[in-house]
Amino acid sequence: MSGPDAETRLARAALARVAEPGDELVGRLLAELGPVGTWRALRDGGPRPVRAPADRWDGLRLRARHARPEADLARITDLGGRFLCPDDREWPSQLDDLGPARPVGLWVRGPCSLRFVALRSVALVGARACTDYGAHVAAELATALAERGWTVVSGAAYGVDAAAHRGALAVGGSTVAVLACGVDVSYPAAHRELLGRIAERGLLVAELAPGDHPTRGRFIQRNRVIAALTRGTVVVEAARRSGSLITARHARRLGRHLMAVPGPVTSGLSAGAHRLIRSEATLVRDAADIVELAGDMGELAAEEAGPAVPRDLLAPRTGQVLDALPASGPATAEEVARGACTSPQAAEARLRELSCLGFVERVADRWQLCRGDPRHADEGDARTGVGA
Repeated sequence: MSGPDAETRLARAALARVAEPGDELVGRLLAELGPVGTWRALRDGGPRPVRAPADRWDGLRLRARHARPEADLARITDLGGRFLCPDDREWPSQLDDLGPARPVGLWVRGPCSLRFVALRSVALVGARACTDYGAHVAAELATALAERGWTVVSGAAYGVDAAAHRGALAVGGSTVAVLACGVDVSYPAAHRELLGRIAERGLLVAELAPGDHPTRGRFIQRNRVIAALTRGTVVVEAARRSGSLITARHARRLGRHLMAVPGPVTSGLSAGAHRLIRSEATLVRDAADIVELAGDMGELAAEEAGPAVPRDLLAPRTGQVLDALPASGPATAEEVARGACTSPQAAEARLRELSCLGFVERVADRWQLCRGDPRHADEGDARTGVGA
């Protein structure tokens, strides 16, 4: 892919100003007429395509009269950014999975290659009005993923999004903010400094031309790009009507991995995540779980083991002899053998081994458990009922 010619790039820049994100009508026109043909038809007032409703076509032509693609391209250059087209080397091919809803083009600010950083990327999304738990989990996951060389993608909103971006930036990791406005618009305004840091060390990405402002519909359409760009989406914390559930639906429809983090069962802000886990999402607890699902074959999470106590290290037959000793007092080797279902000679040998390990002690010709020695403490003792 050597990139489109100047006329095609100009036409796509114009259409990015004219069309709303995810406009499938424009996507089908692009497939039929090409970028230049579609732009000329709108700009020059060509005949209305049969597939285009009259009111929609008139609205697109009205916008086309006010489009200034040369000025938009000059603006993104002044910002130190660039406008990406599907034929550019930097274009992430996974966006093609969106079909007619594929972005017309992408306005990008930042030093990284979008195609490269998206190869190992995960979306972390969730509630804007998240709890301290949600913010903490999002930041921890982002930090651990960034340390493993993964790119964290989110939407730069309040709550979980901001915590995810900050977590990745804190360890010098790569993060991408997909915006519902132009890459020169600081939205929300309180995130001006955060957006500036992302532009310096990661990427700001938008379908909307410079200067465009967000609307509710644009936020919704932005979510499909987040889902398509990444190898998996993690819902950290979400209420039943959270916008992050839209990203989750896009991820599932596109065949991406869908994951969710459990929260307190009493929290309404975890109700949406819990519903996903019950139906279609995989429960994840940490970055290792996420990488095991979204990573390459062989990237497995470490097998979790419970805390070991000395009793766990004994051979099974030795453990049976230890279990046969009464908790209330000493016993002969024969009594222990009967309890362990073995011979007196074998019981005697095991008892001597246990004595060397500090589990038991000999009293005259009998054996008893050592008292006050923590090495034979366990989670519970079936003989005394402790921990049962």
